[in-house]
Amino acid sequence: MHTGKAAGRGRPAAAGMSAVFAQALDGLRPEFFPQAFPAIAVAFSGGLDSMVLLRVAHAYAREHGLALFAFHVHHGLSPNAGAWRDHCAAACAALGVAFDAREVSVVKGRSGVEAAARKVRYAALGEMCRVHGVGLLLTAHHLDDQAETVLLQLLRGAGPAGLSGMDAANRAPTLLGDDRLVMARPLLQAARADLEALAQEQGIAWVEDESNSDPRYARNALRHTVMPALSAAFPGFQQRVARSSMHAQAALRVMTEVADQDLNACLDGDAVDLVKLRTLSLDRITNVLRHWFNLRRLAMPSTAWMDEMIAQLFEARDDAQLLVVHPDCHVRRHRDRLYLVPKLPDLAGMRDPDDVGIIDRHAQAFRWHGEARMAFPDYGGILHFDVAERGFDPEWLRGAALDIDFRKGGEKLKLAPNRPSRSLKAHFQASGIPAWERARLPIVSSGFDLLYAAGLGMDCHHVSSGPGRIALRWESAAGM
Repeated sequence: MHTGKAAGRGRPAAAGMSAVFAQALDGLRPEFFPQAFPAIAVAFSGGLDSMVLLRVAHAYAREHGLALFAFHVHHGLSPNAGAWRDHCAAACAALGVAFDAREVSVVKGRSGVEAAARKVRYAALGEMCRVHGVGLLLTAHHLDDQAETVLLQLLRGAGPAGLSGMDAANRAPTLLGDDRLVMARPLLQAARADLEALAQEQGIAWVEDESNSDPRYARNALRHTVMPALSAAFPGFQQRVARSSMHAQAALRVMTEVADQDLNACLDGDAVDLVKLRTLSLDRITNVLRHWFNLRRLAMPSTAWMDEMIAQLFEARDDAQLLVVHPDCHVRRHRDRLYLVPKLPDLAGMRDPDDVGIIDRHAQAFRWHGEARMAFPDYGGILHFDVAERGFDPEWLRGAALDIDFRKGGEKLKLAPNRPSRSLKAHFQASGIPAWERARLPIVSSGFDLLYAAGLGMDCHHVSSGPGRIALRWESAAGM
């Protein structure tokens, strides 16, 4: 544990840091808080940065009459994690700050331990914000963190979004689990040296995470090797890197504004009109599609993935059933429209009716005894039996042996007496139902008679008008 000692130089670190903090927080009010917010919280690890943040946040909250919380996340990745939590609890008790903590488990994923820990940490912080009615979460990111972030993104070949670094404040629903929560970084303009000076002046003790010295982590290698060399050759480089990030943020705002205009011009319901999209330059096409993914809260694809998707989009045959797999969704094309379709699990017995060599499964037999609805999980939804003026006679329906199944090909449906019988494929094409949706729409039969096709309607042969008739209606679980 580190204990700050009096600097002995009379440096007004506390006053200066409090001014930086207050200016940053007060500047958030018009943007994020049109009305006063009663409670704020500090993401509190017990390290130097968050210990200083807690101290200045405590002074600010007391001056403005705000409730202040400190939220700690126990990852269990270090044998010292329990001691760190105890240190945080004691520091909060000494200031009279409400303290809460969550213990989480970190499961290493493809992106590594750092990314996995970050994900569960912010999820836990968001959960504590909701429990305690906190609308603003403060993190202790500072000027050196901003420089590290921008340099790391530059080394990874990031675009304007990555090079823009961290915002002074933003909503992060994918991290915090709530789009109402705001995350702010009021110390972003303060250097780590200033934080350490304040800690020395105030006698603030902090803990040191041993993983911060592990060179296997890219950020540590940058912090302990590259940045000291840059600082020796280019003193104060952090401020200039931060200034570049502000220029990138300005460029990103312009790109977002253009992308929003382009997307509004190209959107057709939930799909993008490819005829209109083709009128844009390749750079604007990429820009608008990235904006669309961002609005849908999908993981941002790599440049290579996006280039390949655009190439397939415009080069595939018009009748091709285009499918590009994204980690979070399926990208599909239908009638010159581009769709982002949720990934759904395959259902029992799903098949393409045009495929050969597939053994058909048996349909699921059932009887109707007057229920308002019946669930069919193997078929991905619920069959409703609605009372209507036109439909099946309820007595006839009760006596019928019914089957539910997916279409096998060749089925015909007659929707009205004055309309011809047509294949389900022809009906689907006429209705504009995309091929990937057709495979998930079941049919209901009685013997050799098709009674109902989900997405299309009831066959008219057994339908009549009269009080208390029963109309069938399918509700897909994906839309529930």
